[in-house]
Amino acid sequence: MRTGFRPGYIGNGKVKTLPYLEHDAQSSSSQYLEDLATGYWFSEILFTAVEMDIFSLLEPQGSTLKNLAKEMRASPAALSRFLDALLAMKLITSHKGRYYNTSLAQHYLVRGVRDYQGDSILWRKYLQTYWKGLGDCLKTGGRVNYQNDSSELSDRIKNYVRAMDCIARTKAHQIIGFFSGMPLTGNLLDVGAGSGAIAAAFLRQNPELKATLLDLPEILNHTRKLLQDKEYGGRIRYLAGNILEIWPVRKKGFDFVVLSNILHAYSEKELPHILSTAADALKKNGILLIHDFFPEHYPEKAALTDLNMLINTFNGRVFSSSLIQDELQRLGFAQTALLPLETDTALIIASRNETTLGLLQIDPIDRFMAKMQTLGFRKAYRINAKDICMTNWTDIKCRFGCKRYGSPNCPPNSLSPEKTGAMITSYHTAVLVEGEPPARDFQKRVLEAEREAFLGGYHKAFSFWAGPCSLCAICASDGNCRKTDHARPSMEGAGIDVFETARRAGAKVRTLTSRTDYIKYFGLILLD
Repeated sequence: MRTGFRPGYIGNGKVKTLPYLEHDAQSSSSQYLEDLATGYWFSEILFTAVEMDIFSLLEPQGSTLKNLAKEMRASPAALSRFLDALLAMKLITSHKGRYYNTSLAQHYLVRGVRDYQGDSILWRKYLQTYWKGLGDCLKTGGRVNYQNDSSELSDRIKNYVRAMDCIARTKAHQIIGFFSGMPLTGNLLDVGAGSGAIAAAFLRQNPELKATLLDLPEILNHTRKLLQDKEYGGRIRYLAGNILEIWPVRKKGFDFVVLSNILHAYSEKELPHILSTAADALKKNGILLIHDFFPEHYPEKAALTDLNMLINTFNGRVFSSSLIQDELQRLGFAQTALLPLETDTALIIASRNETTLGLLQIDPIDRFMAKMQTLGFRKAYRINAKDICMTNWTDIKCRFGCKRYGSPNCPPNSLSPEKTGAMITSYHTAVLVEGEPPARDFQKRVLEAEREAFLGGYHKAFSFWAGPCSLCAICASDGNCRKTDHARPSMEGAGIDVFETARRAGAKVRTLTSRTDYIKYFGLILLD
């Protein structure tokens, strides 16, 4: 019988982030290195827990150590210590001698649940063996381990498809959200379809849509089993083909072409062929969806995925969004900015008919923030204008502590705190951008960001940056700014407490103690 009680229950599924994923570049603690070196400990615990199916054994009403040890045929003393580790990782909870799954484990780690991720997790364990050859890959310039045994290769393909299915199903509901206001009809082509999970999600949401799944024949054998074709009323066609050869499809025959997590399996030389062939397959007003890892969205995961391609593919690599967008532009496509998902991947949606893109469900501020990373900012934070911290002391710090005091755009020639405060009350939303030196380049990027906001429809867009204006090497000696069209006020000089505003936005910032410390620059773009 289910108890309905889960002590420490994490209702929204959020857990403490692993420390090495939240490293602050301003921190000089060696703890970061220790966390990196022991990162595999977390992985090994998760692999073992999934392999022994411990999360399924905890359903539906939890279990005691004694019962778990009996079911797992494990040593109670050792298992107790293992459970302590799972407790520390926030994957389980305990109360009065019973252990329970957290909501995260309940939703993703219990065998048989809709979004089960166990196959994906064990695929990562399988790849671990190949990662041990990273040093050899660096010496030879590429992959060194190949699967020669045909039965092993077949198992590898099966496990790969199942793993990718786990991941794709969790991504699919995020992806289709962008199309919720755009009923799709006609024919969809999913290139390198894998498990077919992305196409299947579109079929469920669009009953008038049909799908063609294009992939290697040995992949499609497993795709058919996973999709259970009858669920889609015969709306799926399976088409064997090699993405690097001529696709066996009719030109201009599709309303929608999907390239989901497939481009990173190929080289830069192969990319133009794939994109141009996808373009040829589209009807005049068709939509091209590209879903992948991008360094502009999640640089750490993109870099690791790129290495994973070095180790496990012939010539795969992760591409920047700008490279793909340049190629799409060459092919005549209008396109969205990079659209980050809630996870580690992002989208580019393109069409030769720009009006079509206007039907997508994209929050304009999210779109603007995504653009910030492509401009070269490390991070962008949405902030309510009410949370911009106004003070009456920052201009005093400028007067008694900064050699640039009296410069054309610094106090007392800058905006007064009173004027800035009154100005901010006419805005609702701002975006704080974080970057790094040199100051002139950073400030030029802030100006680009302001222009992007204006072109995006925010006619009141106005920017501040932290610190004195650095657009010119030396300020004009007569006190008259030569670049009034580009100069913008510093936040401090205009009465804004940069530290407190950054913290309210969610950024990490601290005072520095050494000239060699990592410096963060901030800019503020008022939007609407």
